[in-house]
Amino acid sequence: MLSRLRTFFTNLGPGLITGAADDDPSGISTYSVAGASTGFSMLWLTLISTPMMAVIQGMCARISMVTGEGIAAVMRKRLPLLLVYALSGLVIVANTFNLGADIGGMADAAHLVIPLPVDALVFFFGIGIIAAQIWLPYAALARYFKWLTLALFAYLITAFIVRPPWGTVLFHFAVPHVRLSAAWLATVVGVLGTTITPYLFYWQASLMVEEDKEAGNTTLAERRGTDARSVATMHADVNAGMIYSNLVAFFIIVTTAATLNAHGITNIATAQQAALALRPLAGPFAELLFALGMVGTGILAVPVLATSSAYVAAETFRFREGLSEPLARAQRFYGTIVAGVLIGIGMNLLKVDAIKALFWAAVLNGIAAVPLIAVVVWLASNRAIMGKWASSALARAWGVATFALMAVATAGMFYFTARGG
Repeated sequence: MLSRLRTFFTNLGPGLITGAADDDPSGISTYSVAGASTGFSMLWLTLISTPMMAVIQGMCARISMVTGEGIAAVMRKRLPLLLVYALSGLVIVANTFNLGADIGGMADAAHLVIPLPVDALVFFFGIGIIAAQIWLPYAALARYFKWLTLALFAYLITAFIVRPPWGTVLFHFAVPHVRLSAAWLATVVGVLGTTITPYLFYWQASLMVEEDKEAGNTTLAERRGTDARSVATMHADVNAGMIYSNLVAFFIIVTTAATLNAHGITNIATAQQAALALRPLAGPFAELLFALGMVGTGILAVPVLATSSAYVAAETFRFREGLSEPLARAQRFYGTIVAGVLIGIGMNLLKVDAIKALFWAAVLNGIAAVPLIAVVVWLASNRAIMGKWASSALARAWGVATFALMAVATAGMFYFTARGG
């Protein structure tokens, strides 16, 4: 039993990192806004989105394992170039704004416990992340990313500190609640957009390629194809990562609903405001855990966002890619990473409104996810591409349900906004 557990935890990697990176500062802020403004009413989303996330991320990983390439490279071969450029551009722009907001969120959270100017912390985090990604080898980065996922336990602990009404929590977790208003549906799109996130589709697939390269399969021909054991290991990793990600989302919503919403504090915009508001309601230790969780997950998520954009650009415009490549061999790939982080630093130093960027980046991701989910489901179900590893009928059904939920929520948001509701 112990050896099986040890093997399971040893095999955790791309899926766990992807799931943890999903709970970035933007996501934490979105979940905090959801809990404060809508109470426990969105907890059911964390239940149904877990299998949806697992299915879509599993499809992305399997596409990469079978083809030996990232999602954008496969899309380029199978879709009209104009559509590929549009989707890639949308994801890169959303990633860049998200990245800038995340750096600002990390700096603001760190400022709660470290008496340094926020601008200095922005610069410190940004330059430190650039240096780590350029000079650390992929194997070292993967190890650090894996350990950084533990930072998210801060939110699980915080939820138990505030002592929520667990009966009410479980009721709202199991029974869906829907409110037909523009504000509520915009929050739904934000929650779904920061949970089922486009940049993670690309990141999951590209990380599988990196793992293959690390195993010695450096050519495309060597990486093509997979086996049942590898697929089973991948699904265990992805499922664990998605469950972990949504557990964290669940506990953040529980924490802010049980404290802020319950005391009439419904108008917050960031997790930093949530952390500050927690002090009089739940004590300084809860505030400290909430803030430190932001910093830890930001150190994980910002490199993921920047590198995801680099993978998308490299695969779309066909230049050398990979964290396993040295700087001299992949200058444009690393240049894209550096440019993204520098733009993020600049956004904060120029005082671009990070509060709006944090939440609306999630909404933008929710909108972008709709066509991308359709593409991923189509690719993963195409036997000409996937052979015997094409998605099962059950996986396709979950994929279609994910597409439908994202599409209906997004359309509802626009409809009720146009009506002024």
